[in-house]
Amino acid sequence: MLCVAGLILPSLWPAAGYAEDKDVLDYRMHIMHTLNEQSAALGLILSGAIPETNGAAHMEAIALTASTALKAFEPKVRGGEAKAEVWTNWPDFSKRMNEFARLTREAAKVAKEQGFGAAGPIIVDALTCKSCHEVYRQEKKK
Repeated sequence: MLCVAGLILPSLWPAAGYAEDKDVLDYRMHIMHTLNEQSAALGLILSGAIPETNGAAHMEAIALTASTALKAFEPKVRGGEAKAEVWTNWPDFSKRMNEFARLTREAAKVAKEQGFGAAGPIIVDALTCKSCHEVYRQEKKK
């Protein structure tokens, strides 16, 4: 019984409180940077500059990361590049993030099962990052 409690209790600790705000911001930025980097790689493939050999793998990486992205914003830690509107307009933000996760999951599935080319239209619909960034992301300071 003690062994079971030892395995279960540590898994409950994150629910009790979050790490330091900097850790939350760092985690969120890593998630969003992963999405950015994978999208950039996909952009090279979609433009024809790079063969589509790894296209489905990049799409799967985006889908997996998108499925975790909303959780990275649940701690209401302001800062980084996120505008306050993320939390003041949470229903819209979470709806957009959930739709992003759904579409990327669908695109990854089609790319894997039917080939990368078949997923093209879904990928274009899924990767509308700018529309969300215009509302919820602050401009980077140079």
